[in-house]
Amino acid sequence: MRRLHVPDVAFATNACTSRRIWLARAVSALVMASLAPYANALTSTAASPDPDALSPQQSAAFRAWFVRIVDQQMRRGPTPRWTQRDCAGLVRFAVGETLKPHDTRWLRANGMTSLADTSSMPPELQLSTPQRGTANRWTQLDGSTGAYASAIALIQRNSRFVSKDVNQALPGDLLFFDQGDDQHLMIWLDRYIAYHTGTVTPTDTGLRAVAVSDLMQWKDSRWQPLDGNPNFVGVFRLDFLTP
Repeated sequence: MRRLHVPDVAFATNACTSRRIWLARAVSALVMASLAPYANALTSTAASPDPDALSPQQSAAFRAWFVRIVDQQMRRGPTPRWTQRDCAGLVRFAVGETLKPHDTRWLRANGMTSLADTSSMPPELQLSTPQRGTANRWTQLDGSTGAYASAIALIQRNSRFVSKDVNQALPGDLLFFDQGDDQHLMIWLDRYIAYHTGTVTPTDTGLRAVAVSDLMQWKDSRWQPLDGNPNFVGVFRLDFLTP
């Protein structure tokens, strides 16, 4: 995997008391240091639930379409309509396409008009107009909203932390890695994990798919989605999904 470019204590005269205070402060400092890589990603400033959040039934349909759309990009190559080719761009594109009406015109534009495609389509999402516009209202780090959001903004301002145990992930959840200067998203598709490397060449689309078991044993341990990996921040779920 390519490396990418989240009150004062008075002096005690009793020696045992002093040692206990010193040990307590030392332990506290070690705990805070161990949590430092996750501080930015796990900090959420969302004040209230999204009024346009999807119901459990809508969320189930959303997940099915989201996974199908990402899978199509992997199998057939990226559509020209997906212009911002990076890990966060894949998430934004798939969300936007999932929230659209999947009518005949959409199916044709996405190469899904064969009998095999149409016979296995997920149930259509029954969404309100504001719900369909969710993909154009990503919250930025500064609190503004728009159609663009970086990887860290998608996690910090538009998602909620689920767990560092990938067994808790549902299809469509995001795996977030913090490599210091760079952050990276992967998408949990149940059978495998998908992501974009951020690099595109004439012979390489930048899209990757890897089995969960393979990623768990990845040679570069910074990319292993394990609780003991300080670069793996955890599994996150888009805020508008229920649960």
